Amino acid sequence: MKKTMIIDTAHPEETRVAVIDENNRLSDFDFESTTKQIFKGNIYLAKVARVEPSLQAAFIDYGGNRHGFLAFSEIHPDYFRIPVSDREALKAELHQSELEEKNDELALPVEDAKVPSSPEQTSEDGFSMPISVLGGESPPHEEDELIVRRPSLHRRYKIQEVIHKNQIMLIQVVKEERGGKGAALTTFLSIAGRYCVLMPNSPRSGGISRKISNANDRNRLREILDDLAISEGMGLIIRTAGRERTKMEIKRDAEYLMRTWNGIRVHTLESIAPSLIYEEEDIIKRAIRDLYTKDVESILVDGEEGYKIAKTFMKTLMPSHVKRVQNYKSTTVPLFRKFGVEAQIDEMYNPSVRLSSGGSIVIHPTEALVSIDINSGRSTRERHIEETALKTNLEAADEIARQVRLRDLAGLIVIDFIDMDEPRHVAAVERRVREAFKNDRARIQMGKISPFGLLELSRQRLRPSILETTAHPCAHCNATGFVRSIESSSLYILRAIEDEGFKGSMSEILVHVPPKIAFYLLNSKRPHLRMIEERHNMQVFIEGDESLISPQYRLNRIKRKNAEGPLGEAEQTKSKSEISTAKDNLLEEKNSKQKRHHSRSMHSQPQQHHKHDAFSPITEEESNPENKVSQLVPESEKRDGGRRRRRRSRNKRQSSAHLSEGNKIATGTLDTSFQETPHKKVEKNSTIVQEEVKEKSTSSEENTTSEVKKPKKTSTRKWWTKLLD
Repeated sequence: MKKTMIIDTAHPEETRVAVIDENNRLSDFDFESTTKQIFKGNIYLAKVARVEPSLQAAFIDYGGNRHGFLAFSEIHPDYFRIPVSDREALKAELHQSELEEKNDELALPVEDAKVPSSPEQTSEDGFSMPISVLGGESPPHEEDELIVRRPSLHRRYKIQEVIHKNQIMLIQVVKEERGGKGAALTTFLSIAGRYCVLMPNSPRSGGISRKISNANDRNRLREILDDLAISEGMGLIIRTAGRERTKMEIKRDAEYLMRTWNGIRVHTLESIAPSLIYEEEDIIKRAIRDLYTKDVESILVDGEEGYKIAKTFMKTLMPSHVKRVQNYKSTTVPLFRKFGVEAQIDEMYNPSVRLSSGGSIVIHPTEALVSIDINSGRSTRERHIEETALKTNLEAADEIARQVRLRDLAGLIVIDFIDMDEPRHVAAVERRVREAFKNDRARIQMGKISPFGLLELSRQRLRPSILETTAHPCAHCNATGFVRSIESSSLYILRAIEDEGFKGSMSEILVHVPPKIAFYLLNSKRPHLRMIEERHNMQVFIEGDESLISPQYRLNRIKRKNAEGPLGEAEQTKSKSEISTAKDNLLEEKNSKQKRHHSRSMHSQPQQHHKHDAFSPITEEESNPENKVSQLVPESEKRDGGRRRRRRSRNKRQSSAHLSEGNKIATGTLDTSFQETPHKKVEKNSTIVQEEVKEKSTSSEENTTSEVKKPKKTSTRKWWTKLLD
């Protein structure tokens, strides 16, 4: 059947490749996005981050998002740190075993070298194995079609004996990071080409693909392989795609791989771990290398840059097919829409797929496996239910193989076929499934249909599925596909509120819930809320929050029991009402004491009748109005202040007898000076008065009361005495 490959590179964020048949039916699909970085197939110069003896594995720092996992069996013996004598003995043993295997292969007759075409395997006891292996066109470290022989030296040592921390290795990623798992790594490198696969550090690996079962083809390819100049210590495998290729084409592909390996060696010597050494080719080159077959007649590329890449790579790989690469230059209709591929790609996101007979299949990926269910639906054209089940199952087998390939579903896949009573019908469905998966690029292990109508198969993961790359889990249902009902969520929140009440620590709580649940609680469950409040002596406030999704809620604890204020404030400070009351009481007490003391000072010193005159000194209350508001003073400070005041008053009384006569003279001259001082002289000395007032106000702040002190008055009289002199 003639096919066409179309490549869409119109958007730099995403590149898509599709293969369609004559009826524009999508048969293969691949894409690459800049948001999802691909590590598989890349070669890195890495170092050992940690050796784990319990797992017999090492964790490698290669520059990825997390450390990669390197099993002990995937470590090449060249990295073992063992004595030189042991290494020489092992090399001799490996060389001897290699010669024996080569002699045994040459001694086999042609009939024995032929791979049986039956998909089932037969054990030594002669009974049929329930597992059959199908497909496989992937790189050598993960496909069944290639002969990979690795030295069995790992049984003699343990990983902690031969591998150490910070050891440098050249590794290759064989499996992408997925979920919380790191990438799977290997030190047995492989570089895949169009017709060959080069194994640069695996001398025992090599040969011809097992899928090439024809004896004549195998003999011809064996002669071509012997004529190729492969360096010692390397292995070369001829892939299934090279079955009908000439010696010149295979040789050109092998030389291309050798040049690539030499570039990797040079780059490795110039790099410092961890660093990227070799990056797997982009999606355009991979598509031409893996998806381009003899059935593909043309390659249409939408985008000038993508067209140049495809044409250059095709010229390097197959110069005779360069003319098949064409540039799609239409600006009116996009390439994928012209062939009707966009609608088929959109169907990949739909879990249900309709069959032409009226039935359907439902694909549901889970964490453990991928379940596929087959429903007959409207398929009732047959006369008997057995015939209806057989026809629906046969049609579903072809569509399941296509959907698994397009969506790149991997891992364990369980198919639930419609029950059939006839054993021949069951065998016919099994044959149809094997035939549908035969040309799959991934390796598939398939069992038989069980008495329950279930067929189990395992498919290797070539790349992340389309859902893993372009989608993320639903925030509403947490990727379960279901959202809890309003009634169930309301009861769940009520139980949470009652659990908080049983703790007995809160008197007020605020619960934020989705708006619909808030309406339901306040309308249908109000009596139950009131009962909870009365039972636990607690107030419950319900508030709607549109950012929450059922059954999510947020509970805020507002006030504790036996506390005057909100949670946290009652344990640290008094309430605001108590503080204001205490301030008022202290203020009244201070004012009363101040009045009594002021009255006593007025009787002892009558000269203070000039207090409100323009030339009289300003008291503490007038110079600093802020002191009128009493402050909270500890009891100890009040007692100390009282003692100091009493000592000062005693000193004043002792000195007042000696200064009483001088004070009277100063007072008399002061009264006369008020009448005789010129206006200009007052203005000249006003600055001096203000400075003296500032000094007096500063000294008055040392005391807690706002009373007028006698030493200040004495100093004022002395100042006026100096002025008169």
